[in-house]
Amino acid sequence: MAELNYKHLRYFWAVAHDGNLTRTAERLNLSQSALSTQIRKLEESLGTRLFEKQGRGLALTEAGRIARDHADAIFSAGAELAATLAQSAGARRVLRVGALSTLSRNFQLSFLRPLIGRADVEVVLRSGPQPDLLAQLEAHRLDLVLLNAAPPRDAATPWIARQIDAQPVSLVGTPARLAGRSDLTEILSAEPVVLPTIESPLRGGIDALLGRLGIAPRIAAEVDDMAMIRLLAREGAGLAVVPAIVVADELAAGTLVEAHRFDDLAETFTAVTLERRYPNPLIAELFAG
Repeated sequence: MAELNYKHLRYFWAVAHDGNLTRTAERLNLSQSALSTQIRKLEESLGTRLFEKQGRGLALTEAGRIARDHADAIFSAGAELAATLAQSAGARRVLRVGALSTLSRNFQLSFLRPLIGRADVEVVLRSGPQPDLLAQLEAHRLDLVLLNAAPPRDAATPWIARQIDAQPVSLVGTPARLAGRSDLTEILSAEPVVLPTIESPLRGGIDALLGRLGIAPRIAAEVDDMAMIRLLAREGAGLAVVPAIVVADELAAGTLVEAHRFDDLAETFTAVTLERRYPNPLIAELFAG
């Protein structure tokens, strides 16, 4: 068998994940015929077909699926090598962290505080939706991803999900909204509330609790961003059901007050890493702290 041409393999790998020759050629700034030629040369060197036509697109043959899985491992190892050497090349070490765009900023700061401000460390923090963050983690463009729930995993996904905290959830509002009242049922029956959206892992527990109390609250807003819930509560739009850490500054200043703490409700925070031969040592320092 001829020696494997990794340039041809990379072109195949790109098409295998796109499933469309034309789209991949445009993305790689190649002509469609040139890309077809590169893949055909790879098939010739391997002695087997990797694609078969399916409608207007391409489908992987069984050999193609095997080749794609091997290519995933090859190029993932290459990305890990580059990231590892980049970390060791300079005096300052870099930790690249992805955080769910709706995650509490206060929690992120609390978790990363051991590394913030250190002369020998640079923290790169990116936010975004969960699928994008996990894709960047798999591509070794991130070292760690912070989420509010462990992502689903199968045998082909080498993620390590670790719950790093569980923050109690409280009902908070402005002093004017609460007016010295302490009875939970009375408060929730009288005042509008700001809740996480139904997609939030926290929302199911909130709805179950309200159902047990027999309360159908007047919802002022449903928000998927903890920072926005914090702002709406501070502006007096309604009482917010929120982890206390999200509004820690406001509670300390008296801008918001805690009307009730739900002992059976908590917002969990999960750190997701990838199984790597040479993990970033800064991650171990964070977990140790």
